[in-house]
Amino acid sequence: MSTDAQPRPATSRAWPPAVPPEPTYVDDRLNYWAEATPDAEAMSYLGRTWTWAQWHDRVHRAAGGLRDLGIARGDVVSFLDKNHPACVEVSLAAGSIGAANAVINWRSAGDEIDYAVNDSGAKVLFVGRELMPTIEAIRDRLPNVKQIIEVTPEGGADDEYEQFLAASTHCGDGPDVLEDDVCLVLYSSGTTGRPKGVMLTHRNMVRHTINAHDGWGFEPGDKSLVAMPLFHVGGSSYVLFGIHDGIPSVMTRDPDAASLAGAIMAGANRTFLVPAVLAQVLQAGGDAVRLFGALKTYTYGAAPMPPPLLRAAMQAWPDTDFIQVYGLTEVSGVATHLMPEDHRNAEAEGHPERLLSAGKPIPECEVRIVDPASLEVVPTGEHGEIWLRTPQLMKGFHNLPEATAQAVTADGWFRTGDMGHVDADGYVFVSDRLKDMIITGGENVYSPEVERVLSEHPAVLEVAVIGVPDDRWGESVKAVVALKPADPDAAQPGEAELIAWCRERLAHFKAPRSIDLVAALPRNPTGKVLKRELRKPYWEQRDRQV
Repeated sequence: MSTDAQPRPATSRAWPPAVPPEPTYVDDRLNYWAEATPDAEAMSYLGRTWTWAQWHDRVHRAAGGLRDLGIARGDVVSFLDKNHPACVEVSLAAGSIGAANAVINWRSAGDEIDYAVNDSGAKVLFVGRELMPTIEAIRDRLPNVKQIIEVTPEGGADDEYEQFLAASTHCGDGPDVLEDDVCLVLYSSGTTGRPKGVMLTHRNMVRHTINAHDGWGFEPGDKSLVAMPLFHVGGSSYVLFGIHDGIPSVMTRDPDAASLAGAIMAGANRTFLVPAVLAQVLQAGGDAVRLFGALKTYTYGAAPMPPPLLRAAMQAWPDTDFIQVYGLTEVSGVATHLMPEDHRNAEAEGHPERLLSAGKPIPECEVRIVDPASLEVVPTGEHGEIWLRTPQLMKGFHNLPEATAQAVTADGWFRTGDMGHVDADGYVFVSDRLKDMIITGGENVYSPEVERVLSEHPAVLEVAVIGVPDDRWGESVKAVVALKPADPDAAQPGEAELIAWCRERLAHFKAPRSIDLVAALPRNPTGKVLKRELRKPYWEQRDRQV
């Protein structure tokens, strides 16, 4: 805990001031807009809309209800459902009294939910109705959970959450809450083993909202489209942008095409989504492309953007501002961003490679590139592990002090586990996960470089490159490729043609020695390719796993 953290001050009699003060706690701006613009629209979801005053009342009734259930500063509650404003309400409510909300991946299996809920220590569990059968099956394995409250998408008289709010008394902010109190616990995607609970504080979340705000420029009449899952930092951090600026948010329950189209037709014009959504839109035909042209800002991240896809999107929507972000849950979301002007000017300024970068660090974020073996900072342009230092850095991994100590140095640098380099102009290039780097015959191969070349082939839809065991070279490069739907008049490329394509554009040791053709790549709910699943058949009988 920071030594300069102070308890929450009492609200000023002059509230609200004409200009919103810089927030300290995650609900400060909600409190402000409820006073400054009480009747303006704050949030809409599945046909329901709440003003700032109404939403403020719901949040503080939820806080009162949590108090009534015995939740106090330092406690944890948990939320398990698809996207729902109630999840944001519970996060803000818990944070206002010094507690935290652990948001669980709703796509998890029962054993994974059991693990996360128990690991978080949640005493109250909010569960979407369609997920109740999963919870009922594991109820006897959740000894810490004292109360389960069911949530329905539509609300209504039989909604236990709505009943919970109606029966609760409005509760003010806890006077003993500190900005270094944990307000959100998010579990990592689990692509490298058991998920870790990332503890994020008020300070972390507020600094992220302010530092990652560049390029958005919300204007009167704008609406923010919240479609990323709230169990992901791209959802729970992004939703705070609209609250910070006092503009309406339109939340979708699912990030499917119909829901996104409906939100855009309802006026949503700024959003953050994974690149896979762009691909779906561009393949959906002219009507979909024209509809998505209404977006003023399209921020993408959480997965690599294939260069051909990015160029096609920029051509399709010339008036849209594209922003690429790179970050991690451990730093509350965004650490670097590639701004709209970089997207538009990279090629004209003779730096087309910048479209492959993750941009430059956001304010208050320091970046260094470190040799993972010697822990020495490497010269500009050389590859190494990306380290970050920022006030957005998590308080730690829940119940895992040793893992926290391994990830965070004594002087506050976070070891991301990502490999990359920084060029002479300060642009950050993310190459691969440290553990995913392929070492073949003593040569390092960074899979995104190979993936980029393969993605340029006109028949390739998506690609993942992995290392597989090789008795001669230690590891060899393998690509797993999904092809675009076949043109009846065109022959589909085979393994040999795709390997030849790579060898024409890469050093031979970087080109795949083998290629598997599949219908689609396995992905987790946030769009990241599950390379572990692709590697598993090749490494199962080996002494080491990559």
